This record gives sequence, structure tokens and C-alpha cells, in this order.
Amino acid sequence: MDSDNKDLPPAALRALAEAEERRRNAPAPDLPPELGGRKGPEPVRYGDWEKKGIAVDF
Repeated sequence: MDSDNKDLPPAALRALAEAEERRRNAPAPDLPPELGGRKGPEPVRYGDWEKKGIAVDF
């Protein structure tokens, strides 16, 4: 846990620990392979697409 969390109440710290455990145990998403797609992480993960420094919102 981050040192920034030291001011949180015990219940919040417990919730953060439980959420982190769920994220660690979650299966990886089963995405189909993209043919001719871009390399790297999924480009729409933040709700927009960036190409050559220009962001386009969907």
C-alpha cells in the first residue's frame, strides 16, 4: 500500500486491500486478436484514441 494511505480509516484500508486482491486474481480479458491493429496497450482504454499526438474522443 502507498504511504499516502496512512491517513485513511481502517475500513478504507481494508477495502483498498480487498480491491487489490480482486485485481490480482481477476482473469485477463479474452480479447480477440486485432488484424492490422496498432502495437501496445488497448488504445481506447481511456475513452479516446491518440495518433501522432492528436487525441480523438469517441
